[in-house]
Amino acid sequence: MVLAGAVMLIAVDGTVLDIALPFLSSDLRPSSTELLWIIDVYSFVLAGLLVTMGTVGDRIGRRKLLLIGAVGFGLSSVVAAFAVDPAMMITARVLQGISGATLMPATLGLIRTMFQVRRERTLAIGVWGAMAGGGAAAGPLVGGYLLEHFWWGSVFLINVPIMIALVVVGPFTIPESKDPNPGRFDIPSAVLSILAIVPVVYAVKETAAHGPNAVMVPIALVGILAGLVFVRRQRTLSAPMIDLTLFAQRRFSTAVATNLLSVFALAGVLFFGSQYLQSVLGVSPLEAGLVMVPGTATSILASLAAAHLVRRWEAGTVLAVGLATSAVGALLLTRLGQTDGIAVFMASFVLVGVGAGLALTLTSDLVVASVPPSRAGAASAVSETAYELGIALGVALLGSVVMSVFRGGIDLAALNSSDAAGAQETIGEAVSIASTLPAEIGDALAASARVAFVDGMHVAAVATAVVLAGNAVLVALALRGGDGQYRTTKE
Repeated sequence: MVLAGAVMLIAVDGTVLDIALPFLSSDLRPSSTELLWIIDVYSFVLAGLLVTMGTVGDRIGRRKLLLIGAVGFGLSSVVAAFAVDPAMMITARVLQGISGATLMPATLGLIRTMFQVRRERTLAIGVWGAMAGGGAAAGPLVGGYLLEHFWWGSVFLINVPIMIALVVVGPFTIPESKDPNPGRFDIPSAVLSILAIVPVVYAVKETAAHGPNAVMVPIALVGILAGLVFVRRQRTLSAPMIDLTLFAQRRFSTAVATNLLSVFALAGVLFFGSQYLQSVLGVSPLEAGLVMVPGTATSILASLAAAHLVRRWEAGTVLAVGLATSAVGALLLTRLGQTDGIAVFMASFVLVGVGAGLALTLTSDLVVASVPPSRAGAASAVSETAYELGIALGVALLGSVVMSVFRGGIDLAALNSSDAAGAQETIGEAVSIASTLPAEIGDALAASARVAFVDGMHVAAVATAVVLAGNAVLVALALRGGDGQYRTTKE
C-alpha cells in the first residue's frame, strides 16, 4: 500500500492542475504557451529521465531511490505552491518531474521483485495500475475540492504530508532490492536517452500548438539523431541501459505502444473536459470534479478486474475490447453541446476509463514479465516512459487541436487588438474578458467562444476515437494467442 500511495500521488500531480487552470490563469496570467508548459513540462521531464532513473535504481537500490525522490518531490511541491509567476511555476514543475522520475520506476520495479508468483504479481500490478490510472483521473476531483475551500497552491501542498509519511514508513515496510551484478553505469547512454526524448516531444508540442515552424526541424533532428546514436550504443554495450532485443518481442512492443495510446486518450479528455465543464457549462471546480467521479471509479475497477479477466480470456482479447469501449466513449463526446452536456460527458468518461484501466494493468504486467527481477527497474522505466509520453502528448496534441479550432471560430470583430489577443489565449480568458465588456459585445464574445471551444472538442474527440480504434485492432492481431500463462501457470 505504501508503493500504491506513492504512485497515486505522482499520477494525481500529472492531472490535478487541469481543474485549476482558470484560477492559475487568473492569478499568474500565463500565455497559452506558458500554460501548456506548466502542464506539460512535468510529464516531459519525467519521460526524459525515467529510463536513466530506472537503471540507477537497479544499481543503487530501488528503495533508496524511492526515498530520495520522496524528499525531492515534497520540497518541489512547496516551491510550486508558492509560485509567484509562470517562470517560477514551470521551474517547480521541472523539479517535480525530476523527483517523480526517481519514484515511478522504483515502485513498479519493487513490485516485480516482491511478487514472484505471476497471478499475485498481476493482482499487485492491478492495484498499482488502479492507483496510477485512478490517481490521474482523480486529480480533477482532488483539485476541485481544494479549490472550493483554498487557493490553487493547495493542490501542491497535499503532497508534503504524504511524502513525509513515505520517508518515515518506507524503510520499515519496503524491502531493498537491486541488481547484484549491474555492470558499469554508462553516462553517455543516460545523456543520449534524455536528448532522444525531450527535443522530439518539444518539437511535436510546438508544431501542434503553433503550426509548422522551420526552427522546430533542427530541434527534432537533434532528438532523432540522439535516438539513433543511443540505439547503436546499446547494441554494443555488455550491460546496456535498455535491452533492445525486448522490442523484437511482439507482446512487449505492443504493450508499450498500447500503454502510451490509452493514456494519450485519457489525458486529452481530462485536459479539455475540465475546461468544458467550467468555462462552457459554468459549473464550479468541485462540481466538475464530482462529474468525473464515475469515470474515475470505473478506471480503478477496470484496473483491479484485469487480473481476474485474463484468467478467463486472453489478454489481447481483454485489451482490445477495453480499447474499443474507450473509442466509443471518445466518439460520444461529439454529442456535447454548449448548454447541456454533463450526462453525456459522464457517460463518455466512464467508457474511456474502462480501456485506460485495463490497459495500464495489463501492459505493465506484460512489460515487467519480460525481464528477470534484476532488470525490473529498467523495464518498468520503459513502460512508464510510454505512460508519461502519453500524458504529455495527449495534452499537447489534443489540446492544441481544440485550441486551433477555437481560435479560428471565436468572433473577435468588435474587440480591440489587446482584448482580441487575450481572448484567443484560452476559453477561460475569453469568458473573463467578455464579462468586462458592454453586455451586447460581451455576450456575443462569450457565446462564440463557447461554440468554438465545443467545435474544437468535437474534432479532437473524433481523432481520439480513431486512435483508440486503431490500437484495438493492433492489439487484437498482435496479442492473439499465447496468454494461457495467466490461467495455467504461476510464472
